[in-house]
Amino acid sequence: MKAIIGLGNPGLDYAETRHNVGFLLLDQWGKTRGLSYKGRFRGKFAEDRFDNEKVFLLKPQTYMNLSGMAVAELVGFYQLDPEDLLVVHDDIDLPLGKLRLRAQGGAGGHNGLKSIQTHLGSTEYWRLKIGVGRPTDDDVAGHVLSPFGKAEKQEIEEAVIVGLQVLDLWLRGEAERAMNLFNG
Repeated sequence: MKAIIGLGNPGLDYAETRHNVGFLLLDQWGKTRGLSYKGRFRGKFAEDRFDNEKVFLLKPQTYMNLSGMAVAELVGFYQLDPEDLLVVHDDIDLPLGKLRLRAQGGAGGHNGLKSIQTHLGSTEYWRLKIGVGRPTDDDVAGHVLSPFGKAEKQEIEEAVIVGLQVLDLWLRGEAERAMNLFNG
């Protein structure tokens, strides 16, 4: 069993913001695979099969800073190992639209990852970082909670398409190949 967690904030006010790229990628995965999300584990949850393996998808609805609560409920219920999780999230240290798959690591200042690490007691989970660019001023919160501009939207849509390929390879056990092909 594997789980893919897309990070974001619930509600229409946040739907098109940089912080919600994790939701965007999981929405696209669900759309291409004909999945529908239901309320479960303090989030929107879907179940899929990929190469005869169960795959759980979760978009926590706890707001970013409390994402770990939802992730911990899912992990506890299905007795998942942290190594079987892939967390998709925004990253201000990557240029807009660039992706980076990592096997483990610190939170890098990302409050959603901090919450997950606190609730799981581990940093040994996979993460797919999607670059949203660095703010031009010191207002990081304002930057990640702002919508993409028109030209930026196109780049993020392209990044989501590439992200689908990364998810596919990761689920096939080809994470190393995904990193070689797509890490920006």
